[in-house]
Amino acid sequence: MLDATQEKLCDDNRTNYSDLKALTINCTLKPSPGGSHTDKLLGVAEAILVRNGITLEQVRLVDHDIAPGVYPDMTEHGAKRDDWPAIWEKVAGADILIVGTPIWLGEKSSVCQRLIERLYAHSGQTNDKGQYAFYGKVGGCVVTGNEDGIKHIGMGVLYSLQHVGYTIPPQADAGWVGEAGPGPSYGDPKENGEGYEGFDNDFTRRNTTFMTWNLMHFARMLKDAGGIPAWGNSLDLWQEGRRFDAPNPEYR
Repeated sequence: MLDATQEKLCDDNRTNYSDLKALTINCTLKPSPGGSHTDKLLGVAEAILVRNGITLEQVRLVDHDIAPGVYPDMTEHGAKRDDWPAIWEKVAGADILIVGTPIWLGEKSSVCQRLIERLYAHSGQTNDKGQYAFYGKVGGCVVTGNEDGIKHIGMGVLYSLQHVGYTIPPQADAGWVGEAGPGPSYGDPKENGEGYEGFDNDFTRRNTTFMTWNLMHFARMLKDAGGIPAWGNSLDLWQEGRRFDAPNPEYR
């Protein structure tokens, strides 16, 4: 549920986002229909996206048989089954990607690492401008757990996304871990029975809201601009011999 402040922000905004598509990928280790703390925090971002008319798809990656590897379809490289090509179609069609992951031993989940590896499988593909396939898309992440590591994991996930070509807006990560040490996770009922852990945490609510709006703003700007200009970053043109003003090493 959006609170009154978020409702006012949505009501005051006049930008049309209804032609944008968003995809959230929950990298929890818990298969459906099991509860997921990460899913609950992703739900805050998802509510804002839907409230503004963005088409939303949700994937819980552990529900799918994603083969390990760094090729687009691992059945072509020995895997008996690989559900990734169907997930890739959703990734390729989304203007906004939000990756959600829990923390285990201070790191992102193994499911999240596999997601990043499979995204990397497409890092050599290009769009119709000859740019890498992820150009013109924006990415962010949310992190949950009951141990430290939000910024460490955000750093790794966001680096990986920008490395393959995603645009990363300001403040594109958010999370909640509670007090240090074993304890409740995001969305667990409070011991006093009054609400749920993390739901009233201003820092988490603020960062998740800022992240979501910045993703929306940048997706809108990129869409309206026709993506990122291709001069200076087209793989196809580089391979044709264009050097985009790079100094000739023979004359340096």
